Amino acid sequence: MTANPNVLEVEHLSVRLGDVEILRDLSFAVPAGSSLAVIGPNGSGKTVLFRALIGALPHSGSVRWAPGARIGYVPQKLDLERDLPVTGSDLLFARARLAGRPPSEIESALARVGLVPDVLKKLVGTLSGGQFQRLLMAFALLTSPTVLLLDEPTAGVDEPGQERMNDTVRRLQAEGVTVLLISHDLSVVFRFATNVLCLTRDHTCFGIPRQVLTPDILTQVYGEPVGLFVHDEPAR
Repeated sequence: MTANPNVLEVEHLSVRLGDVEILRDLSFAVPAGSSLAVIGPNGSGKTVLFRALIGALPHSGSVRWAPGARIGYVPQKLDLERDLPVTGSDLLFARARLAGRPPSEIESALARVGLVPDVLKKLVGTLSGGQFQRLLMAFALLTSPTVLLLDEPTAGVDEPGQERMNDTVRRLQAEGVTVLLISHDLSVVFRFATNVLCLTRDHTCFGIPRQVLTPDILTQVYGEPVGLFVHDEPAR
């Protein structure tokens, strides 16, 4: 079977913020249609990596996206005051206009992330954490991305909301969207990621979950023993 071509190739990527080197000499590739999970302790540069990949931060080394790749980015936090009188409709219709998409695509984007049209009438400040994150995902989907970067999409979301968000991500993967995901939920990473990129200030590692998510490597990454509980599944 022929392997899928890479949608992203990163070589010798380094990012410095002021006098601090956040990422150093990082290289990896992401095949089209696969899922890459990025893990590591707080401060290891996970969000910095995503911002460098989308061109929002200067870097050295190379970041090469495949021709025609369309990138959607869902940040962990949006610089939007939640008490502003902004509805879901305001947010998504503005995005549709900027992207040159017909308003009819808004309902389709909502359906893809498991939200009902009634959410458009609600102020964003009244939405649950999970609803707001899925609204941001619908916001990103209005550009018809082939690649979706998700920065801790379940952070601050209750357990039922986390399950709905994970289901949404799996559904998008099944549709052929390449997913890059920052996550602290190692059981989800183990079950659903094609590859895992571990970031620390001292070293990095990259590989399939069964090879990377071992007790020894996780202890090196997080600096202490980390429990990982998963159901038995076929070896990757």
